[in-house]
Amino acid sequence: MQVRVVDYQAADAAEAFTRSLHETGFGVLVNHPIQQTLVEKIYADWLAFFNTEEKHQFAFSKEKQDGYFSTEISETAKGASQKDIKEYFHIYPWGRVPASLKADADTYYAQANTLAQELLGWVERYTPPEIAQRYSEPLSHMIQDSQQTLLRVLRYPPLTGQEPAGSIRAAAHGDINLLTILPAANEPGLQVQDMNGNWIDVPCDFGMLIINIGDMLQEASRGYYPSTQHRVVNPTGDGAKKSRISLPLFLHPRNEVVLSERYTAHSYLQERLRELGVKA
Repeated sequence: MQVRVVDYQAADAAEAFTRSLHETGFGVLVNHPIQQTLVEKIYADWLAFFNTEEKHQFAFSKEKQDGYFSTEISETAKGASQKDIKEYFHIYPWGRVPASLKADADTYYAQANTLAQELLGWVERYTPPEIAQRYSEPLSHMIQDSQQTLLRVLRYPPLTGQEPAGSIRAAAHGDINLLTILPAANEPGLQVQDMNGNWIDVPCDFGMLIINIGDMLQEASRGYYPSTQHRVVNPTGDGAKKSRISLPLFLHPRNEVVLSERYTAHSYLQERLRELGVKA
């Protein structure tokens, strides 16, 4: 499997990008409208925040799922036995954000959400008619006025050598949502699984934007768009001494959107949060 790199400004970008999603579950964009200087500033500012005690003042809410999630309560991937080695902060437009970090977070959320909606429109445009007719409503309508789209700021801390046997920064998993948009992180480590079960390194050059399909789009498309398994592996050598910052935006439909005969967006999300161990 080769993750196709698509120039956002190319004439055939929408078709090439959607084909990559169908074939691999992933696509990589270059020359996109997300400001790299803003991404780098957010990385630096949030890395500093995660190194303070202030983060504990924003302890996450089980009801709302916003705020700070410590390494002690981090997710356990579906089917995994160890928690991921990470801490993170959930940002919603209506949620809590440290005052000094809010303006940049809001700006990035707006930029990334606008692009995510455009990309979902590309997917909608190039979905075969026999697949599209199964959608309960057009994909672009599913996210209108959604309050569920989530910006997550992730920090994978330096490794100490005392980690539980078998634990990694992020165990193999599929995302829950429709699409995930992810600027290349400040350190490598992201891998995707191909159709033969092999793990492939995802390009991580600064300025690249990695997009993958989530389980909700797989459900709504009856598997036409595959939610590819991915993971973040532990670094070795000098890389093990560094933090890794990641900034995924998870594009979610409104709660009442019908994904399939089995699920609404709300029922699917609640089931997955319970599986992850972050909701009672």
